[in-house]
Amino acid sequence: MTPSLRALRPRRGRVLLAVAGTAAVLAAAACSSSGSSGSSSSGSSPSVAASGGAAAVNVSSVTLNIGDQKGTGAEALIKAAGLINKLPFKANWVDFTSGPPMVQAMGSGSVDIGGVGDAPPVFAAAGGGKVAIVGARITPAAAGAIVVPKNSSITTIADLKGKTIAAPEGTTADYHLLTVLDKAGLTKQQVTVDNLQPAEALSAFKSGHVDAWDTWSPFIEEATNQDGARVLVNADGYGSPYSFQVASDAALDNTDKATAIDDYEKILNEAYIWSATHTSTWANLWGGATGLPNSTMQQAAKDDVNKPVQINSTVINAEQKLATAFYKAGEIPTNVNMSKYMVTTFNDTVSSSSSGS
Repeated sequence: MTPSLRALRPRRGRVLLAVAGTAAVLAAAACSSSGSSGSSSSGSSPSVAASGGAAAVNVSSVTLNIGDQKGTGAEALIKAAGLINKLPFKANWVDFTSGPPMVQAMGSGSVDIGGVGDAPPVFAAAGGGKVAIVGARITPAAAGAIVVPKNSSITTIADLKGKTIAAPEGTTADYHLLTVLDKAGLTKQQVTVDNLQPAEALSAFKSGHVDAWDTWSPFIEEATNQDGARVLVNADGYGSPYSFQVASDAALDNTDKATAIDDYEKILNEAYIWSATHTSTWANLWGGATGLPNSTMQQAAKDDVNKPVQINSTVINAEQKLATAFYKAGEIPTNVNMSKYMVTTFNDTVSSSSSGS
């Protein structure tokens, strides 16, 4: 680990250096996380990393505040993959309803890292948020969709004109909806967008207070499997295929926390690779986090297989396209340069077997 990680700060441009910690020795931990918000898991042995002859970093006493949500289930995933005891630092898991409040918490320094969709980093960057994208993964088209009630008269995208659609602002659903409407020649001004978080949106959807709901897994599967909803359109050809790991500047500027982030990314990416071939096992344990029936989670696990990829020009350009679209739609005040908020420093936490985009 280099003595200082201030070069990681995103507004100084993208970082093309290899982060220390990629050769970390991950030892089995004594305790696992309790799985509740604010719970912690700690490793009994330190992670040791060295780069360029710099001093080794011991992260056994580091507490990493990790944002989590039902849509990502990072803690549940790492547990399901049998890797929770490999975390060589203390993990404080903090639950959020969606990406925007999580990224806001990162900006204030209360959360160090967490998984979000494609849009939250753009809104954070446009607002001058002190965060950076440190990891990327490809999400399947089935993991994002607009759903309508089973008896709805809406059968085409054009039918959305004049209708009320639930979609939380600044989320993956927000961008997905923007692209769906755009390709149909519609604008957000021709529909009513109700800015509802998932639980509120589900209630409004069931009660008929909204005509459609743009959401993500496992809420898509909850609506279709349990309420008979229909998928009007998924993310095939719409939105962005990427989701991200975002970290706070404060954590990246801290040598110990940056090392812990490197360790975390490596273990989380390993868990995502595991889930691709163990969807049934993953669904069973993910269901414990969401509280949804096994049949719903089995489908969600199949629909939402994430593939970790390195941050490269393809990923950066895709995120810039999203920023430009939000700017043109008047949703953010400036066409922010997203390359300044994306670092490639943690790319080697993605194994060669899963890298690429």
